[in-house]
Amino acid sequence: MTRHDMMLLKGAYLAPYIQLATCLIGKTREGGGNMFRHQLDTMATLIDYGHIESVLLKASLVHDVIEDIPDFDHNMLATIDYESPSVYNLVLEVTRRSGESKPEFLSRIRDTGTENARILKCADRISNMISLGFVNNTEFISRYTDETVSYILPIAEKADKNMYAELASLVDSRRKYLSALVGLEP
Repeated sequence: MTRHDMMLLKGAYLAPYIQLATCLIGKTREGGGNMFRHQLDTMATLIDYGHIESVLLKASLVHDVIEDIPDFDHNMLATIDYESPSVYNLVLEVTRRSGESKPEFLSRIRDTGTENARILKCADRISNMISLGFVNNTEFISRYTDETVSYILPIAEKADKNMYAELASLVDSRRKYLSALVGLEP
């Protein structure tokens, strides 16, 4: 990380977004843990790949609040700071719309999503794919891995080649894990 990158991170003003994300602490995940930690992990993945633009990092911290908190007050997100409208719009972009199927949602991000939406979705999926290592539901692992191949890898191909490589590796490792669990070929 360069000195310039460190200065950008220093001025990112993330604390209020982290505080807002704490509303996800009680939301459990299939792979264990809670949704709050998933938000932080998604942000860490972005930083790991050098994506340190403040709107993107802020959105990563709260990317699941609208979907996962019933009756979430959108004004809480839209009025935090001067970047809040942009953060809010990015969160909406990576939020599944009412009546939208999962394939429609992921295709929308792939086909018409902004660069930041595609990058955020890739970081989100990397976190989710890593969590699959703690899941024993073979049907869920298989479906999620296939979904990653069909929809997320094409998003990653557009967004970040290094994220693509990690996602492809995670797909391979999850298929090997499935093979070991159920005795199937990868």
